[in-house]
Amino acid sequence: MPLEYLISALVLFLVMLQYFRIADRYNIIDRPNSRSAHSEITIRGGGIIFPVAFLLLFTNLFFKELLVENLSLIVFGVGLFIICSVSFVDDLVDLSTRIRLLFQFAAVSFLLYFLSVFELFPMWVLPMAYIVTIGILNAYNFMDGINGMTGLYSVVVLLSLFYINRNLTEFTIPDFIIYPMIACVIFLFFNFRSKAKCFMGDVGSLGIAFWVAALIGLLIIETGQLKWILFLSVYGVEVISTIAERLRLRENILKAHRRHLYQLFVNEKKVSHLVVSVFYAVAQVVVNIFVIYIELPEWQVFAGVLIPVLGIYLVIKYSLKK
Repeated sequence: MPLEYLISALVLFLVMLQYFRIADRYNIIDRPNSRSAHSEITIRGGGIIFPVAFLLLFTNLFFKELLVENLSLIVFGVGLFIICSVSFVDDLVDLSTRIRLLFQFAAVSFLLYFLSVFELFPMWVLPMAYIVTIGILNAYNFMDGINGMTGLYSVVVLLSLFYINRNLTEFTIPDFIIYPMIACVIFLFFNFRSKAKCFMGDVGSLGIAFWVAALIGLLIIETGQLKWILFLSVYGVEVISTIAERLRLRENILKAHRRHLYQLFVNEKKVSHLVVSVFYAVAQVVVNIFVIYIELPEWQVFAGVLIPVLGIYLVIKYSLKK
């Protein structure tokens, strides 16, 4: 690994240690409740590592004299800091849904500008782009409920994107993928444990989701293929299915719950957090291999992924409920 990445990893590690001291002092913690999948008080907001990782990326590009040709990353960075800032505040004081969505809309506007969506697509595409992107951000947030889940899942997605960028289609500079990956690995050092040292918090789940959405958006635009969104299909199928289930049961979908499959595994069947997180990551690895290597028309790729994933999800979930 190049020295610059090792130094960046060390800086992020030290940032996390310093954040733990700040969080301890100011009581930035997650207290377990009836909806939680954990039973101990744990530091919240470890996901601040992701905006710090972007600052390290920006600094690295400056010293490599590559910043001028990558100035568009500033637009991405503004969006990232907007969503991370409001999410960190939400971790502290529990903002209203309206305020969260307002800032998410603003952040996504910067993201869509970064992706040149306003220039490349007709106006009627924009509402769909906002809905899908904000949906991805919140789906990530919904699924961030157990140790290792989102960190490990994100590493799988980022590694898949790195492989494509290096071997199949170059759609961005490698560092734009490598730096969030380093941040995920450092975060997992503290989170992928039976007793996690810290949780991502909304600042982390929404921050890494924003970064992943940007990368997948770049790949979709570069290749003209929508199939790359299937890199998020395991999360997507679960979130949409769970929302549909809660609507059927006439529950308030904005309130916390324990109906996700991973929650059933952990809370009802007492399966280890780490085992469940690995299961989700491996499932997405299988999907990503299929998406990358199977050469079929796009609708067949979507069908070949979504139908089996949905079927397996429903079979497992309802067998657990019995």
